[in-house]
Amino acid sequence: MDLKTKHEKLLYPVVRVFAEGTAGTSAGSGTIIYSRGDPKNEGEFFTFVLTNHHVIDGLIKLKESWDSVLKKNRKQEFMKRAKVEIFDYVRMSNMDASKRYTAEVIAYSQPQDLAVLKLDSPREVEFVAPLLPKDKIKDLKLYMEIEVSGCSMAHEPFSNPGRLTFLNEDIENKKYFMINGASIFGNSGGALFLADESNMSEYYGSLIGVPSRISSVQLGFGVDIITWMGFSAHTDRIYEFFEEQHLDFLFDSEKTYYDAIEAREEAEKKSMLELQAQALEEMQRK
Repeated sequence: MDLKTKHEKLLYPVVRVFAEGTAGTSAGSGTIIYSRGDPKNEGEFFTFVLTNHHVIDGLIKLKESWDSVLKKNRKQEFMKRAKVEIFDYVRMSNMDASKRYTAEVIAYSQPQDLAVLKLDSPREVEFVAPLLPKDKIKDLKLYMEIEVSGCSMAHEPFSNPGRLTFLNEDIENKKYFMINGASIFGNSGGALFLADESNMSEYYGSLIGVPSRISSVQLGFGVDIITWMGFSAHTDRIYEFFEEQHLDFLFDSEKTYYDAIEAREEAEKKSMLELQAQALEEMQRK
C-alpha cells in the first residue's frame, strides 16, 4: 500500500478518549467506526466511536434510589460525557491541530469490555475504520500482518506493526486475538487493523479487534510488562456486542440509528414490565 493509504486507514480513524471520574481524568484510545448522514436532518451527521468499557467506566455511576412504581429501591444509572479528541494532519504525516468533542456513552458492556460513544457534534468525520465483514473472520490466519494503533501512554495516536500470533485466546471466558505488535497502557480502546498486503488485501485497514489487555510478570518487587504479548477483543465479540446492544446499524447499512433507539426503548420497556411483575409477585407473597 502507498503511504497515503496507510495514513488514512491505519492512523487517521484513531482518536484519544478522556474520561473524568472521581479518581481524576484518565486517557485511552478509541476508533471512529461510523460517520453518516442523519436521515431526518439534512446536512447533519451521526458519528460513533468504539472503545473499551474500562476506558470510560469512571463516567458511569449506579445509585440506589426509591422507585415509586416498583415500591422498592433500585439502582439507577447516571453518566457523565466523555471527551473525544480527533486529530488533523497536514502534508500527510504532520499533525497540525486537534478538535475535542463531548460524547455520550450510548452503550457499554462490562463483561465484553466494550463501549460506544456518540459525538455531540453534527459534523461529518472523514476517516472511518470499516469493520471486517462477519463472513471474512474465518479467513484470518496466524502470521497475517496487523497494525495496533492507539494513544500509548496518552500520546497522540501512532501505530506499531506486528502479526497475529494466536487466534482464539480464552481469557475469563472471552475470546481474544494475541498479537506481537507492541502495545502499552493507553492503547486500550484503540484499533487492531488488518494490514496484510499479501493476504486479504481487499480488506486492508479493516478493524478486526480492540486492544484491551497486555501481559505482565512479577519479578521480585517489580512488574515487567510484556509489550509484544498483547490481547485484543476478537472481531466475533465486537459483532456480539453490537447485536446485544441493538446497534446493528453500525454494520448493517440497511438499518439506522433511529432503528437502534426504537429497539433499545422496546427492550427497556420489556425489562421494566418484567421488574414490575416481579415486584407485584413479591408483594402478593407478603
